[in-house]
Amino acid sequence: MTQKLDTLQAALESVLGDAIGQLVRERGEITLTVTPARYHAVATTLRDAAALRFEQLIDLCGVDYSDYRNQPWAGARYAIVSHLLSVTHNWRVRLKVFAGDDALPMVASVTELWSAANWFEREAFDLFGIVFEGHADLRRILTDYGFIGHPMRKDFPTTGHVEMRYDPEAKRVVYQPVSIEPREVVPRVVREDKYGGVH
Repeated sequence: MTQKLDTLQAALESVLGDAIGQLVRERGEITLTVTPARYHAVATTLRDAAALRFEQLIDLCGVDYSDYRNQPWAGARYAIVSHLLSVTHNWRVRLKVFAGDDALPMVASVTELWSAANWFEREAFDLFGIVFEGHADLRRILTDYGFIGHPMRKDFPTTGHVEMRYDPEAKRVVYQPVSIEPREVVPRVVREDKYGGVH
């Protein structure tokens, strides 16, 4: 495994050069981080370069890094993480790009490179609000058409903003503000008198 990773790392560094913002190698995997300006070009090179040949996009997802690991996060808040597979060389790589603007997170679409990115990008747009520039049909895919907000953002309330119910008088489904009262739940801890050997 180590020799294969050495070969992959050497190929990535040789082909991509200074386009790699950061290369992290841990747990038997390689993660490349690139800037938004170079994201599409790097993705194209990863797919087309004979030494790399990442023909398949396995997964693409959004990440909200605010309060990452319960710590304040100093960098850009939103990232797109893609997992790529080379069938030709039988190796994988993770490609990460942070959106430059937290207020309007935006990165280039890679649907023209891998058609599998289509619904993944729509999901990241729907759940995180990340806009994919150049996507031909960027609209919600999991939430309702009238849904407000992006539910996978860490600042989105767990109860949501609205709820829907069937109104028998109107004979249809209606939306209304959430009627759940927010509350803090403090767990009750019950221990035996001599728990943990303490008397």
